[in-house]
Amino acid sequence: MIRFENLTKSFWLKGERKVVIDDLSLTLPAGKSLALLGRNGAGKSTLLQIIAGTMRPDSGRVVSDGTISWPVGLGTSFHGDLTGAENVRFIARIYGVDTAELVRFVENFSELGKFYHMPVRSYSSGMRSRLTFGASMGIRFDTYLVDEVTAVGDAAFRRKSQAVFAARMKEASAIMVNHAMPQLRQFCDAGMVLENGKMQYFDDLEEAIALHEAQLR
Repeated sequence: MIRFENLTKSFWLKGERKVVIDDLSLTLPAGKSLALLGRNGAGKSTLLQIIAGTMRPDSGRVVSDGTISWPVGLGTSFHGDLTGAENVRFIARIYGVDTAELVRFVENFSELGKFYHMPVRSYSSGMRSRLTFGASMGIRFDTYLVDEVTAVGDAAFRRKSQAVFAARMKEASAIMVNHAMPQLRQFCDAGMVLENGKMQYFDDLEEAIALHEAQLR
């Protein structure tokens, strides 16, 4: 269960306050994987970061009774001056998992080769996504926050990523941002649409997709 209580977040843009989340109060059901839909700039990635605790709201709070991943796919998750392996060791200590096991899993999964032992600031955005996705899949969370990341890499790597993610979804749930509707239909069974700071929840994913596509038109 994840609950938003009077959640508000805004940014100053060109001298004006832009509200991206406006007094949001909503309880998300446990056991469902949710598609988070909205046009570019609606605040989807911002909301994921607030849920993860990596960004503070202006007011309100997020309450959860389970473990939540960091926003997979966002390069801000890791420290640029540390190597990929050093970042993974740091994460293992934070989450209390076996360090050597997680380091091996991410090294094998990410296919970064020698770059795994080089500073993350030298990575391309795709390499960062491989690292963050691999690290999150190596830790068992109750809810995974996923931001476009299953589209990273070549066809073989995408198939591997989707297979691992599907395996995790048998035991966990997700909040997933993706512009590819087929992937959302593959992994999600309900949806949310964020527009002008307001959120609508739909038990039926197709209803959420229909509203989102209508707003884009």
